[in-house]
Amino acid sequence: MTVPKIVVLGPPASGKTTIAMWLAKHLKTNLLTLDSLLAMDHSELAEGARRHYERKRSVPSVLLVRLVQERLLEDDCISRGWILDGIPETREQAMMVQTLGITPRHVIALSAPDTVLIERNLGKRIDPQTGEIYHTTFDWPPEPEIQNRLVVPEGISERETVQRLLRHHRNIVRVLPSYPGVLKVISADQPCVDVFYQALTYVQTNRRSNAPFTPKVLLCGPVGSGKSLQAGLLAQKYGLVNLCCGQLLKEAVADNSRQGKAIQPFFEKEMTVPDSLILKVLNQRLNQHDCVHRGWVLHGFPRDLDQARLLDSVGHKPNRVFFLNVPLDSVIERLTLRRTDPVTGERYHLIYKPPPTMEVQARLRQNPKDTEEQVKFKMDLFYRNSAELEEFYKQAITLNGDQDPYTVFEYIESGITHPLPQRVP
Repeated sequence: MTVPKIVVLGPPASGKTTIAMWLAKHLKTNLLTLDSLLAMDHSELAEGARRHYERKRSVPSVLLVRLVQERLLEDDCISRGWILDGIPETREQAMMVQTLGITPRHVIALSAPDTVLIERNLGKRIDPQTGEIYHTTFDWPPEPEIQNRLVVPEGISERETVQRLLRHHRNIVRVLPSYPGVLKVISADQPCVDVFYQALTYVQTNRRSNAPFTPKVLLCGPVGSGKSLQAGLLAQKYGLVNLCCGQLLKEAVADNSRQGKAIQPFFEKEMTVPDSLILKVLNQRLNQHDCVHRGWVLHGFPRDLDQARLLDSVGHKPNRVFFLNVPLDSVIERLTLRRTDPVTGERYHLIYKPPPTMEVQARLRQNPKDTEEQVKFKMDLFYRNSAELEEFYKQAITLNGDQDPYTVFEYIESGITHPLPQRVP
């Protein structure tokens, strides 16, 4: 059975939380909100996020997305599905979510005129016992008991609402392009019941891929070429299983499986894992039901001709192969200027996303893997092997990966749904 995987987005007072709650009750699935993520028990991540939220009234994007990932790995989300309320809020969060392979089947975006939303927000009231949302004009509960315990939520003054609306409008235009093919915009300027039934009708439809076959996609490229992001975008749009070779090995070790126990000593000594062990893990994963029936997108393997032959020998033949070429200078700019704040876990880039203050900048740290020496070494290793790989995969399509990620995605998408020439500019 296909479980719900739904994202509900919308501006303040659009009713997204109400719609998300009603959908969760009707579909008997899990509702994930910022509050519910912060309230998770037995989670060190949630505990750290609560402390940060108490101080700053916000949660860093990196930490929020890790909380979402942790929650979605729990049994109830796997068996009954999930609805994300208001997450992702920014393009950065959307890209992080996609990179992790979190792929909604349906995305609902609510919209309404700002004047309507401001009026709505001023009358909003919340039942602290149930979390239900009411309104002094449009949705007042008949029970005196409920009326007496309703409270006025924080941040609903006209000034605060206008500020939140401006922030939403800036962000949402960059979030929605992340969900082509699974997005439905619904007007929230109508009775809430009508909005709900339109949303319910949409999420109960099964969306099919436009691809004329079950996609088995291989993405090759040097470090920093954007393979993970493109894999996430493909997985999200086409429902493919996103397979990162390195992540599969880590999961095998974390699961304490037989292969994981064999791999762990190599991790501990920072040695290269033998191809034979990698192939066992990959072969086992590629033979699982979801990969066979939905298709897959693989990145991080093979990296040379011998690995390509091994993959082919066990019957896993990709029907689309893409090489993402990126100049050394661009990769160095992308990777060597990345930094992490050890206090909050927030990631920065000295050009594209600089730290907000000198204090934050002073404590930023660079991952040793992002040094220029390491990046040049990995680039050289890839391009030494890429010619043989391209010769092995004769139908491979070579793309310029040094452009906007969504432009690259459009070329890859075209290569999946239609034949492409050998070289694309």
